[in-house]
Amino acid sequence: MSVNARVALPATALLTAIFCSGCSFGPVDSPFDSTQSDMGGKPADTTSILKKLTKDVVIGSTVDPINGDAGPRAISIVPKTYGPLTAGQLLVCNFNDEDGTAGAGTTIELLKPAPSSQPTRFAQSSSIEGCDGDASIDKDAVYGSGLTSGEVVEFSDEGKIVGTYTGSPVADPLSDVSAAQIEKYAPAYIFVGSTTSGSITSISVGFYGTGKALRVAKGFAVQDAGSAQALGPSGLQYDKQIDTLYIADGVTNTIVAFSHASDLLEKDEIVVERGGKTFKCKNPKTTCATLIYSGSPLAAPYAAALLPNGNLIVANTEGTANTLVELTPQGQILDTKVVDSNPTQGVYGLAAIGTNDSNTALFFSDTNSNTLQELEQ
Repeated sequence: MSVNARVALPATALLTAIFCSGCSFGPVDSPFDSTQSDMGGKPADTTSILKKLTKDVVIGSTVDPINGDAGPRAISIVPKTYGPLTAGQLLVCNFNDEDGTAGAGTTIELLKPAPSSQPTRFAQSSSIEGCDGDASIDKDAVYGSGLTSGEVVEFSDEGKIVGTYTGSPVADPLSDVSAAQIEKYAPAYIFVGSTTSGSITSISVGFYGTGKALRVAKGFAVQDAGSAQALGPSGLQYDKQIDTLYIADGVTNTIVAFSHASDLLEKDEIVVERGGKTFKCKNPKTTCATLIYSGSPLAAPYAAALLPNGNLIVANTEGTANTLVELTPQGQILDTKVVDSNPTQGVYGLAAIGTNDSNTALFFSDTNSNTLQELEQ
């Protein structure tokens, strides 16, 4: 593995962990209270946002203006203005090249969050070939991952390569997500899913990060590893308020939550057992996994978005294509919606904005039309 050359200070926090060899944790008959979340005591919000999102607006084309890359996948929202990036702008990965070859795209596009926006190239590199993941942290970096290249790349705010992560434990990355800095003088984290090993890797980044990539969980089911049809741990979403990482597995049709995700500091702290519904955790008093939901209406879920109220929206890739499913972290299904009537799956990227139920909106990328779109209230 190669890492960036930036000088990084070690994290200052110390963690005392209790090791529990062979402990197994899984769902019970009624794992959730209907009004209270297991995740940090966050109250449930059963208001369906998806039902409110009745207006579909085209933001713009995602086709790269220079080499014609298309097939948009992951979406991330620039959190703060820094350098040439402006808070609220949208970063979108292109998975395909100009000829439509799946897994040959090498670009990340930048669009304004307004109708008729024109894409401008943020970054282009063979190191993100098959670009299917991007993440932006608060101050000085954007991360992209390539399913074909098998790399995670750190870019400067000007789209220049700062460093790369490749080889074990980063292999055939399916998606990535940034985790904000939890405490002062602590690192931020990038979490990456892998379709080769069915694992989750945590990369310590930021000024206080070590640059170390560590496989913190393994055992997720995978399908067609490294291919355009790959399924496995994807749709990674991080809730800073309760330090929880959500993962969708399209093979087992499950949504899983990792509690206290920033405390995942040991190799294979969490092991997902066969079937994706039960887990072994080394340090259950610190962090562990919980099954949020399993089964219909989930049908090979791939992309996901975390809503401002803490609920999730995921995009199915099988069954009725391009169906979105909204659910609470307590496992209650709130609504489903078909956003593209094309029978070919096209929705591989989701991202939400807003501060409350009344102003939430949802962005989605559609490879059938090579556009970025927004569902509004």
